[in-house]
Amino acid sequence: MGKRIFLFLLTNLGIMLVLSLAVQVLGLNRYLDASGLHLGGLLGFAAVMGMGGAFISLAISKWSALRMVGGQVISSPQNTTEAWLLATVQMYAKEAGIGMPQVAIYDSPDVNAFATGMNRNKALVAVSTGLLQQLRREEAEAVIGHEIAHVANGDMVTLALIQGVVNTFVIFLARIVGYAVDKFIFKNENEQGTAYFVTYFIAEMVLGVLASTIVMWFSRQREFRADAGGAQLAGRHNMIAALEALRRTHEPAALPEKMAAFGIAGGNGVSGLRRLFMTHPPLEERIHALRQG
Repeated sequence: MGKRIFLFLLTNLGIMLVLSLAVQVLGLNRYLDASGLHLGGLLGFAAVMGMGGAFISLAISKWSALRMVGGQVISSPQNTTEAWLLATVQMYAKEAGIGMPQVAIYDSPDVNAFATGMNRNKALVAVSTGLLQQLRREEAEAVIGHEIAHVANGDMVTLALIQGVVNTFVIFLARIVGYAVDKFIFKNENEQGTAYFVTYFIAEMVLGVLASTIVMWFSRQREFRADAGGAQLAGRHNMIAALEALRRTHEPAALPEKMAAFGIAGGNGVSGLRRLFMTHPPLEERIHALRQG
């Protein structure tokens, strides 16, 4: 998985460089500059907007996640369940070689948990009251192991990096398409006309949808890795049992949209084109992967 991510990022960087070089070699940069489109400046703007937005979201992810779900960080355990939860997170964090995350509980009947944070040594792991109430202790431990594996794998940073790269491409290419239609087809010699804005909007929408399928694919792959990590920490049998328990429960109430990729549950009963936009593989596929592994 790490090699795939590296190749993906390297390939996209290479495409950007090739496009820039091709424009210069063919002499198109002079024409584009005269038309008001400066590729170097546009690429810099797209990178700042695309990467910046993704990493700002990541930087405030712990704060925003707690706000969205109403989570309460456990500073001092008030009962045996909270003491067990802190001890389990601490034990798995030590085994995974990461710093002790903040631990939170949020009030929700759905069986779910998530991890987030910009730094693998200063992350946040949160579990729902529904998970604590409905899963057996061994199953809950496996879910916690899954979330610790996400942190140890650096999945939050990786997903933000991928999101930033595709955001950059969407902004960059959508503006080029808008300029091309406005200047070359509608022959607009003034500042950006109506055709530019309409085309840019449509291109950004279409490219955004295509880009989201790339991000979702990587999101699904990281779930398989986190399942394997959870199995290593809590035991393969317990990880499989936890996923089977999630499958037996009714489809869990969804986390807020911005948090969907960070939860453990999701993907049940989804078929067709909707699979391209799933943050999680179907639970049956995850269980099968663990059994085969």
